[in-house]
Amino acid sequence: MTTAQFLIIGTIVIYLLGMVLIGASFSKKNKSTDDFYLGGRKLGPLVTAMSAEASDMSSWLLMGLPGVALVAGLAEATWTAIGLGIGTWVNWLIVAKRIRTYSQKIDAVTIPEFFSKRFGDKKNLLSLIAGLVIIVFFVPYTASGFNACGTLFSSLFGVDYFTAMMFSAVVIVAYTTMGGFLAASTTDLIQSIVMTIALIVVVGFGINYAGGWDNVVANANSMPGFLELFNTYDASAKASKDYSALTIASTLAWGLGYFGMPHILLRFMAIGDKNKLKTSRRIATVWVFISMAVAILIGVIGSAAVANGTVALDNANSQRIIIEFSKLISGHGALFAILAGVILAGILAATMSTSDSQLLAAASAVSQNVVQEFFGKKLSQKTSMIVARVTVVVIAIVGVIWAKDEGSVFEIVSFAWAGFGAAFGPVILFGLFWKRTNKWGALAGMVVGGVMIFVWKYVIATLGGVFAIYELLPAFILASLAIVIVSLITKAPEKEIVDTFEEVKASK
Repeated sequence: MTTAQFLIIGTIVIYLLGMVLIGASFSKKNKSTDDFYLGGRKLGPLVTAMSAEASDMSSWLLMGLPGVALVAGLAEATWTAIGLGIGTWVNWLIVAKRIRTYSQKIDAVTIPEFFSKRFGDKKNLLSLIAGLVIIVFFVPYTASGFNACGTLFSSLFGVDYFTAMMFSAVVIVAYTTMGGFLAASTTDLIQSIVMTIALIVVVGFGINYAGGWDNVVANANSMPGFLELFNTYDASAKASKDYSALTIASTLAWGLGYFGMPHILLRFMAIGDKNKLKTSRRIATVWVFISMAVAILIGVIGSAAVANGTVALDNANSQRIIIEFSKLISGHGALFAILAGVILAGILAATMSTSDSQLLAAASAVSQNVVQEFFGKKLSQKTSMIVARVTVVVIAIVGVIWAKDEGSVFEIVSFAWAGFGAAFGPVILFGLFWKRTNKWGALAGMVVGGVMIFVWKYVIATLGGVFAIYELLPAFILASLAIVIVSLITKAPEKEIVDTFEEVKASK
């Protein structure tokens, strides 16, 4: 092992130990499942903002998005980022305060529980279906994080991919099972800072490795830009598909996913003072737009570095561009090796900040929503915590099995993102803003949205042409239609449910 590798490993180990220690320090504060799942609704505005966005961005930000920009050019990466940026802002603007108020009013600490109590589902069928949706789509989402960790260590140190992935999974599970929501949220804040440092440092060094800014710009001019929309660029350009208006709408539809992300919605529900959500919104939106712009820039810089031969990467390994830049940085001496370690810790941060939140949401879905609410098994606080922690471990094991073969982080995340966006997003929006929505409409929307993700991606999209679009857009539309139609043809909500809706609506 070289000195540079030793210093990189040392930096990463210190970072990982810090995360585990935070988990241990918060373990004593979890007196109930409410504390474990929602932190007792005590988060401050800064932690709320950065925890939400760090848990949102995942390894997709530091690996997936730069890789897409490197291979496909500015078009796909930029339109995806624009959709996500707008979705972030709108979600904070219209959903955050309403769901914080509503969830406290009906005493809901998980998203499935919110659905059941919001729509007066006394049999908790909505809790069961929502819990199953969370389990189904969080397994691949969690797997994408483990995939990123395995890719990081295997490409950096030449160790076995599966072994590296297993080690990372153990660390994530350790601090999540110990510290719960408060630990996850606090580490998310730290991880967002590390991610930001990693992005900035890579841009600075990457421009140098790419031959200077002029060379980066010249190479970027040969890539299809995001303004070249309607098949106007040369067929020999580096894009893999033409950007028609429908394709743009499909790519922008990434933003719709925000309305259904359980790990983000839980942050809205957990803030201590709902009036501080405006501050959180500003912090979160600015950070998201800047971080995604920098991530895309890294992909463009990486393309120039590949073009001039400084970095050797094929399209299949494009998501490793930050790792390759880190290797180059570490070769300049001890201080730079430590800096490279911080950059690589940033990739781990992006991965861990999402995986811990997803594992907690999955744990709550099993312990709280499926076992206790639907099957009616009353558990003590201690037993419920044990079930939750065991669930975290089981979900992690399944995620490891899913990710045993290295694949594309971007592709895995896009599927899970679509699943939550279509299954939960329309139900959340209609539940918060349309009082006529009833439990049957919500159930129909959830089922139609979740099922259509599979049907569109694996059946309809294979027909090609206008059908080859991101599955989230058609599934979201069809789920919304199902909610409206089924709600109108079935019995209206009970007066008590409507009165609660009006009280929340009138709340300042």
